[in-house]
Amino acid sequence: MAWQAGVAGAAPVKTENAEAELIAEGVAVPGGTVTVALRLKARPGWHTYWLNPGDTGLPTTIAWTLPAGAGAGPIQWPLPKALPVGPLMNYGYEGEVWLLTEIAVPAAFAGESLALAARADWLICAEICVPEGADLSLTVPVGPAPAADPAHVLNFERTRALLPLPLPEPLVASRAGAALEILLPESLQARAARFFPAEEDVVVAAEPQPLEGSRLSARLEPRFAGDRLRGVLVLESAGWTRAFTVDAAIAGAAPGPAAPGRVAPPAAPAIGLPLALLFAFVGGLILNLMPCVLPVLSIKVLSLAGHRDGARGQGLAYTAGVLVCFLALAGGLIALRAGGEAIGWGFQLQSPVVIGLLAYLFFGLGLWMLDIVSFGNRLMGAGEGLTRRGGLAGSFGTGLLAAVVATPCTAPFMGAALGFALTRPAAEALAIFLVLGLGLSAPFLLVSFVPALGRLLPRPGGWMVRLKKILAFPLFGSAVWLLWVLSVQTGAVAVATAGSGLLLIAFAAFVLREFGGIGGRLVALAALLGAFATAVLPGSPAPGAAPAAAGAEAYSAGRLAELRAAGTPVFVNLTAAWCITCLVNEQVALDRPAVKKALAETGTVYMVGDWTNRDPDITRLLTENGRSGVPLYLLYPAGGGAPQLLPQLLTEGLVVETLAQP
Repeated sequence: MAWQAGVAGAAPVKTENAEAELIAEGVAVPGGTVTVALRLKARPGWHTYWLNPGDTGLPTTIAWTLPAGAGAGPIQWPLPKALPVGPLMNYGYEGEVWLLTEIAVPAAFAGESLALAARADWLICAEICVPEGADLSLTVPVGPAPAADPAHVLNFERTRALLPLPLPEPLVASRAGAALEILLPESLQARAARFFPAEEDVVVAAEPQPLEGSRLSARLEPRFAGDRLRGVLVLESAGWTRAFTVDAAIAGAAPGPAAPGRVAPPAAPAIGLPLALLFAFVGGLILNLMPCVLPVLSIKVLSLAGHRDGARGQGLAYTAGVLVCFLALAGGLIALRAGGEAIGWGFQLQSPVVIGLLAYLFFGLGLWMLDIVSFGNRLMGAGEGLTRRGGLAGSFGTGLLAAVVATPCTAPFMGAALGFALTRPAAEALAIFLVLGLGLSAPFLLVSFVPALGRLLPRPGGWMVRLKKILAFPLFGSAVWLLWVLSVQTGAVAVATAGSGLLLIAFAAFVLREFGGIGGRLVALAALLGAFATAVLPGSPAPGAAPAAAGAEAYSAGRLAELRAAGTPVFVNLTAAWCITCLVNEQVALDRPAVKKALAETGTVYMVGDWTNRDPDITRLLTENGRSGVPLYLLYPAGGGAPQLLPQLLTEGLVVETLAQP
């Protein structure tokens, strides 16, 4: 047989997490078609994605290189599985999947074999996601009549059994606000069912789809305003699973922009790279005025006042420290988002370990500023020593610390710049983050390079010792604030554990001050190691607390969709306990009596989304509105329409005026 003579392909290509190859069902007949499968086998515990990947992921793609006159049809997708990943739901395949494509052979083809080549790309995920791909080839013998390869007949038959079939009878789909109901044909009886939409943002993937009799229920995504339902309906009963193609009108759907529910969110502002760089620089400048940077401002001022010689070198070293930290944060953020993580600006502060270590750092710096720990003790560690030391190393360490503590703050102009950055290629995104760092370091750099500005600083003297001790207390205050953030993230037990770590740090400082010799140093080292161990102890996220503001509702995409479907105005506040800008806005504007009165008079529902810990729904809403971090304030008008974005710094009058607009 011809298929015995010459079906030849490269050996299966093995990547780090998968194995891929092309397989022909049989010979190629001129004027006919031959079915070719991409066999993709994932490592145990890993999965690839369907046509619509669900909440996260990317579908597998195949780019064909074919002889002249030949053509390739679309991928024929077997029925997918619903794959829960934490609070999200993906659609895809575990283990091995065969993706079929029909290759049309030209009628005039005269060769003895058909040479096929394809570039296959897929995203494969487990706890992390890895984009992979392979260049594949296959030589298919040409014959006068179809002939199947017996080695693969069963695999092709099994795969075709998993392809969706036409519905035997039409189904009925209807919506009421965000609720979707699918009435199955009477001829289809099943004990479980799930609808997989062919397009993204149709149904809330992670929501259950209960089946009661022949009625299947699902929840529509708030942004969905279509009038047709397209996808695959998978039915399960005793001993069998079947998939059916769905393409049906939705009864009760109002076509066009007036459809009930939330309309599509505004696209991320197309500000362009030059304007994004300008916004980033201005935002970095304003960060110097934010309260989250105040604890390290004292160290900067003291270093300039006490070490005027070599000021330019200090300025450059400080700037280098800021830029290195911003580059590391940006690189980590971009890499994690590329791997499918739902994170944004300030993502490291969503880690209780980072919060605990920062609290320890501020506490240790405060002890140093009170002269409880003397400069130069080796056991205090290089990290803290950098921030205490004079000269270039001290300025570099101060720059690192300034950048780290600036991340809880979002200044005006920053939101648009960072939101734009995370939609651009990595090189442009890194450039925007670096310019943000330049803005943060610019005042210190300017003073160090302009002698006239440096001469405005007071002369060194005894006042510096008193000021240093006074400024220790803002550092202690920052440590207390971080402990409160920790309580919001993981609860009271974590605060007690962190308090034990602070006690160990204080004990280490006491031992170093009162006892000399190797024995005292070893005891202090043991205490510091114990403090570090308390910071990295695993903790569980605290249960979601009710919003602090009276009358506020906790944000959920489903609840927002219901309110929008009813035409109710909604004010959404996305915040976090570690975001100082958010907390200031709540104190000076959102929690004020005039704002509460305006919410009540206009019938506006106030929703609070807490991003202290990671929340994919909140991250998705931020991304939809062109932002990478909190705060974000949205006013959804009555009767529908796109939300209005408020500035990142609020006043009581601004919020009241915005709520009063028709």
